[in-house]
Formats: sequence, C-alpha cells, structure tokens
Amino acid sequence: MAKEFTFINRDLSWLSFNHRVLLEAADESVPLYSRIQFLSIFSSNLDEFFRVRMPSIYAFTSINAKKTSLREEYPENLSHTVIEYLQGQLQDFGRIFTGQILPSLEENNIHLYYGDDIRPEHTETIIEFFLSRVLSFLQPVILKTENQGTIFLENNYLYFIVDIEDADNPGVHQYGLLNIPSDQLPRFSDLPKIEDKHYLLFLDDVIRENLVEVFPGYKIHGAYAVKLTRDAELNIEDEFTGDIADKIERQLGKRDIGIATRFLFDGKMPAEIRDFLIQYFDIREEEMVEGGRYHNLKDMGNLPNPTNKKLTYEPWPAIPHPDFNTSNSIFKTISEGERLLHLPYHSYNYILRFFNEAAIDPQVIEIYVTLYRVAANSHIVNALISAAKNGKKVTVFVELKARFDEANNLKWSKKMKSAGVRIINSIPGLKVHAKIALVKRFEEGKMNHYSLLATGNFNETTGKFYTDHVFFTSKREFSDELQQLFLYLQSRLQPDEVEKLRLKHLLVSQFNMVKRFSKMIDREIENAKAGLRAYIIIKVNNLQERGMIEKLYEASNAGVKIELIVRSICCVAPGIKGQSENITIRRIVDRYLEHARVFMFHNNGDAEFYMGSADWMSRNLYSRIEVIFPIYEEKLKKEINDILQLQISDTKKAVLFRADLSNERIHTIGNRSIAAQEAIYQYVNNQGN
Repeated sequence: MAKEFTFINRDLSWLSFNHRVLLEAADESVPLYSRIQFLSIFSSNLDEFFRVRMPSIYAFTSINAKKTSLREEYPENLSHTVIEYLQGQLQDFGRIFTGQILPSLEENNIHLYYGDDIRPEHTETIIEFFLSRVLSFLQPVILKTENQGTIFLENNYLYFIVDIEDADNPGVHQYGLLNIPSDQLPRFSDLPKIEDKHYLLFLDDVIRENLVEVFPGYKIHGAYAVKLTRDAELNIEDEFTGDIADKIERQLGKRDIGIATRFLFDGKMPAEIRDFLIQYFDIREEEMVEGGRYHNLKDMGNLPNPTNKKLTYEPWPAIPHPDFNTSNSIFKTISEGERLLHLPYHSYNYILRFFNEAAIDPQVIEIYVTLYRVAANSHIVNALISAAKNGKKVTVFVELKARFDEANNLKWSKKMKSAGVRIINSIPGLKVHAKIALVKRFEEGKMNHYSLLATGNFNETTGKFYTDHVFFTSKREFSDELQQLFLYLQSRLQPDEVEKLRLKHLLVSQFNMVKRFSKMIDREIENAKAGLRAYIIIKVNNLQERGMIEKLYEASNAGVKIELIVRSICCVAPGIKGQSENITIRRIVDRYLEHARVFMFHNNGDAEFYMGSADWMSRNLYSRIEVIFPIYEEKLKKEINDILQLQISDTKKAVLFRADLSNERIHTIGNRSIAAQEAIYQYVNNQGN
C-alpha cells in the first residue's frame, strides 16, 4: 500500500505567503512609506487571488468530484476555509493600519483622515475640489426593480451604496449606487497644512462630505463602500487551430465582465442593505466578504508624502559588473569567459547592451529570443525592431498567454511583425516560459554563438526590483542545445509530435527536466544511505507538484538534508515525523521580490548548480516549455553558493514556514543578525571593488 503523505493546500499556502507580506508592514524597522507599500502589495495580491484562484475554488469544491487528485487539490469546504482564513488576515490588516501606520504618520506630522471628523478649516477646500473636479465624474443611479439586471458593476471598481430617504415620501428608504472615480482622479488629496501638520483625505470622503449635492431632495442616512471582483481567466481553448493572436484579442475584452468571485462590503453596512444587494445583484452568500470603510487599499502605494522626510528605503545604486564595465564589445567580454549577473544588485544595462549591440553590430547575423513579459516601453523590443530594420534575421517567440500581459505582448508582437521580425506566437496547449536568447555572430571566417539564459523575464522595469540571475556564455554546448530548442519552437508542434531533443546540458520541461531532477535527488538518497553527506538546496517561487514533493519526502526519510527557500506557494509540509523531518522551508520578504530559481545538489562534494525559469508546479513541469541550465565554471558556482548560504543564514527577513501555515520568526543567537538582501548587495559590491 502506498504511503500516505501530508501535503499543504496550495491556496492556503499562498495566503500564508501574503500574510508574510502583511507582517512586513508591521515591522517597525522598515521605513514608514515602505511599510505602507507592503500594505498596498498585500491588497493587490488579494485582488489577484480572487480574480484568478477563487473561480477555480468555487467551481471545483461545488462539484461531486470523482477524481481523487481533484478532491485533494480542492477539498470540500475549501471556499469557506479560505474566507475564514482571510478574515483573520483582514483583521490583522486593520490592526496594523489603525494601530501602527496611522499613529506613525501622526508622528511624522501627517494626518490621514480615516473616518474621523474633518476640520472646519478644510471644508471650503473640499467643497471646491468636489464641485470643480469630482462632480463631473459621478454617475448616481437609484437601484429600482425596473433596472435590476441592467446595472453592471465593473471589476474591482469602487462604489458607494447610499441609503437615502425621499423628502416627499418619508419613512421609505431607497438605495443609490454611486461610483468613486479613482480611475480618473487621485485617490488622495493633499489638504492645506494647519500649523506643522499635513492633512490627507481619501477621494471617498470628498464624496461622502458632498452627498447632498449628488442626491438633492433626499435625506442621506449613510454611505457604504462596496467592490465586486470578477473572474480574470480568459477561458481560451488551447486545442484550437488558427491564429491564437486573434482569439486572444477577442477574449481580452471579456476579461472584466467575468463572473463575480467576491463582493466586498463595509462591515458597518446594515443587514437589510446587505440582503437587498445580494438579491439585487444576484450574489451568492459565500461571495460576500466583509471589509472596512475603504476598499482598494492597494492605492495606499500612492499615498502622498507631503513632508521633506525620507520615509522609504534608501536606494541601493545598481553595481557595475567589473567584467562588463569596459569599452569592449559585450560579445568580446563574453567570449573571454562566462559571466553571471545578480539582479537587481548588478546593473540591468548589460542585458540592454546585449540586445542593443546585437541590433547594430554588422557582424551579428541572427538573433533568437523568447519573450514572456516585457516592459510597457521595452528597450529590448525596440532593439529587436532595429535589428530587423538593419537587415538581421530576427526570430522572436512571443507568449501571448502570459496572464495580465496578453494585451502588451499582443501590441509588441504586431509592432515587431510589421518591422520585419519573424514572430512565432503561442503554441496551442503550451505556454513558453523559458527566458533564453541566442545571437549568431560571424567572426574571423566562422559563426560564433552567444547565449543568454536567465531566471527572470527580459523586462527592464521588473529588473529593478526582482531578484534574478542572468548567465552569458559563448560555449557551444549551450548554444547547440538552444538552437535545437528554437527549431522546435518554430515547428509549433506538441512535444510528443517531435523527435526527442538531444539534450545533455539543458533541462527542458516536456523533454528531460523531471527525469534529470529525479535522478539527481536519487543520487543524494544513495549517498545518504551509503553514509556520505547528502544535501539539497532548492530556491523557487512556488513548489506544488506532488511527484517532486514525494521525491523530497523520500530523500528526507533517507537522511538527506534539504533546505527549501520558497517565496509563495509551498505544498511541502515540513517537520513531520517519518516524512519531512530533514526538510526546512524559509520565506524571504524584503525590499526586492525574490524571483530566482536555483538548485544545488551536493553530489558527495562535487556540487552541481542549476538555475532557470521553472518553478516546481505541475504547470511548469508538464504544461510549459521551461529551461533550467547548469553552471560549470567554479568561480560562478562559488558565487551562487555564497548567495544561497547568505539566504539560508537570513535571520531578519526570512521566516520558517511551518506545516500549520504559520510564518515563524527566526531567533538570533547573540547579536548576530543577517538580512540576506543587504548582505548580497554588499557581497556583489565587494566583488566589483
């Protein structure tokens, strides 16, 4: 009989991660406006969860599942468990905001009106702002039986439900729907300073103070903020034939009219109004989520700082890479030895140089690249367009199914195609998530190849705050296999429709990745059973795939020491006797978003290091094209190991993730305290000096 293992539910583990983000807002060692930014991130993450995950949770927990695997992923009552779990987090959010953030703002002579009485000195300013700027954007509607079914609540848009009484019909309450136009106007107003204190006001309260102007002839009994979140999935059938770009373009317009997944309402709303809204908008009881006076607190990330005080992290200037920081061609530098960037500690400019120089270098003949998420004003894409106009053969695989980036990718795809770039759009049934590029350059009578492989997207915007690694090499063992992969992508066939790729170095999902990872874990198991040191470090964003988790449990039971650094989803249940006693899981949340995927297998002292694009999720290992690449150069292996060890030693920003979903602070011994990101910045800086 197969051993019964314990797995953590993926959605609850993700919510636990988001709670870890919230804890950073409560950390008084973090600068005030950086703490506010973490509140914003928590709120934004939660919106995405309800758009992306809750539709599946509602759908799969409500059906009579016959497949055991489906019920394991979506246990009965999961939706109720999620909402209950969230209520505790929202209460923590409220306590942190009102008990810590607002008092800290006061200490810095900033008063954010938060439901308290507005000072009479500000009344005239608020009225003037309302009448001149706000009123033109307001669209009040009385909710009546005859217009039921015709009123559409836009996704994540802010509204008031206003309790009104007609002066000509006393005693009879009606309800008005009023938009809060935060998409047209700033969410916060900076009011006149009084003595030494600055005052900020929500747009919501500008409207509250002037409701009599919006509903003339009515008595106002109350106004309660609401927000409806809708399903964000495109529901595109991947098995179709034809042009995926056209299908995605048609579907994009439907995203914001998806089914409701959450109706967030002010907890002070009277029960009779709540019941009316459930019936009027046909909302399920389980979709009703109680919130506070204000919603869309992701807007807190734009809270003005009217003081001259520096209330955010001091910036860490990007560090020049000593090997690249020369007047030499970037290709000459790569030809002299393999190079590794650690972002965002190193400057992103070297990646831009790679593409910019390729675009204008007369010796460059061909360029190949995969694009998953690119910047809105991408320098890289513009360089590829320039390269095509300069007569170079440019082939770009554009993943049009990158969630929330479909429109941006579609826009760039069209621009590149019109400039002469050969565009390969999404493969039906597959997402291409690999971060790879290849440049062919004719040098001294022969064609040389320059490969770029990364753990993160070719996106100069996110490159400023995502931690990633970027590897440059001119060695043929990498370029030969990348060429095979690009030829496969151009075929747009399913993996089982092509010959097996001849891969000795790269690990490519759909082809050899799972087999190679399993083999390396088995080797550590054999070493442990032989009494040798056995050790694995895995750093990923998400770890959910049950087959790989079972391999880790098997390794743990054999005595292999396993250190996991997992940012968000983690279905591994650590510290369980007979299953995972040798597994430790850390989460690191700091000023940068941890994004790199790195793998170390001790191999009896001859350690092997890999990195790349793939998390250990079912989708990454079985439904995408991902690339993991080895690091062979001893100097670069030492760099990666040093960085991993700093992350494992983090006692300030890392927490231990426990099987009960808790994020446990790490207790330091003596005065020794390490924040990994700060330590890595110093490490990279020291290398450049």
